[in-house]
Amino acid sequence: MHTPTLRTVTERDQPPLPRLSPSRLGTWAVLLLVGCWGGPVARAQQALQYGPFSLNAFAKYEGARTSNFNENLQLYPEATKQQQWADQLVPGTRYGTEPTNVWLFQPWLGVKFDLGGGFKASAMLSQRWRGGMGVPSTVDVPGFLYEENVAISHEDYGRLAVGKMVARGWSVADYPYGTAVGLANEWAQSGAGYGLLTKAIRYTSRPFDIFNGDLVLEATYDQGNTAFKIHKPRFWEFYGQYHNAGLVVDVIVQDTRNGNPQAWGHGPFTGLTPFPQDDAKIGGAGQGMAMVMARYDLDAHWQVSGGLRSNRWSGADAVITVAGPPAQWNDMFNVDWGGTRDGVANPGYSATSTDGFAALRYRREKWSAWLAGQILGTASTSNPSERGQSNWANFNTLGFQYEFGRGLSAYAGVGMVRYGRLGLSPMSMPTNSAFTGVDSRVSRSGNWALFGLLYVL
Repeated sequence: MHTPTLRTVTERDQPPLPRLSPSRLGTWAVLLLVGCWGGPVARAQQALQYGPFSLNAFAKYEGARTSNFNENLQLYPEATKQQQWADQLVPGTRYGTEPTNVWLFQPWLGVKFDLGGGFKASAMLSQRWRGGMGVPSTVDVPGFLYEENVAISHEDYGRLAVGKMVARGWSVADYPYGTAVGLANEWAQSGAGYGLLTKAIRYTSRPFDIFNGDLVLEATYDQGNTAFKIHKPRFWEFYGQYHNAGLVVDVIVQDTRNGNPQAWGHGPFTGLTPFPQDDAKIGGAGQGMAMVMARYDLDAHWQVSGGLRSNRWSGADAVITVAGPPAQWNDMFNVDWGGTRDGVANPGYSATSTDGFAALRYRREKWSAWLAGQILGTASTSNPSERGQSNWANFNTLGFQYEFGRGLSAYAGVGMVRYGRLGLSPMSMPTNSAFTGVDSRVSRSGNWALFGLLYVL
């Protein structure tokens, strides 16, 4: 058996819920100085504004105690879920209730100019940092920015943006849906979607008056890593939002080819591997998802919300790209390790699955509370090996939040996870212990209690 070095960011494990380069740093420093130095600073909706510049940000700290938790179960800790050697656990390793913590910080620096004739030009720069659990602070997804784009808009013609940006499949599922009911990671960061785009172009229509409500349509294309010439990456996302009084419906469809195979809805869309020199050594792959989410205000206090997502993966054959030692492999998906198909060793198999969530939220003055549940379903595949397709996961959360004003709020809650069986986690999960730190290979259930502080500028 080969034990490769880590070559991918697509299956990065998120810290569990209790749960720049010098040139880029220079750009941040200059923009911050220009945007915020000198003169009066106006506060509009908590944003700092100076002339055409605006600065928004959020900072969050969360601490908890989680049961059946252990980060050091794997014999090869850097191996990703899709690699067979990741299945090997350290004999006799104990797990139990442990304290966990995480902090996040993300600023958005924007600039907007009125060009006349109804046209406006804008630009956005944003990055997120993360730390906690004894791990040094770092960029949230190393090597990738959240926003670095320019746009032109007109109230009659819509908006056209180009550059780095976040996909709706992650960002809308994260906020307002998952974040509002304690399922931000479990819902938005699972499934067959992608979350960060690197070379994208996006058109957003003006609102259309449909059935006494507003309908906005949007299409996004990303060409990924253009150094791949044989297996050229291709990303399409189509998004529509309908808003009528207390009802909001969001529909998102992603169809992609030759991105990095993954089940991490927050992950970046790039190429089949991080290394274009692998292009001629590997086969193609594709994946996509279709998702509908809705929220409805029953009255001034009660809101119901829910979502349904269909995932599909083509699978990706496991291929040694560098003989080593140690051997280095491509980013594979749903592999029949040791098997063959049509003369291909270690073939990847296609798979489909369905996930969903439902929630009830109550709000009165500065208080809000919620009850939510989510299911990551079993998958349908012809793979004769068990790679998580027979497992499912159920997450439940109960919590409340209090807003102190001026952007500061505190929240607390409890949650639980239950797996359908011991073994590899469901195919929609990026790792076997993602989101909660409870590893499905050693425990069928776990729970946590958490407390957090959130500041929004």
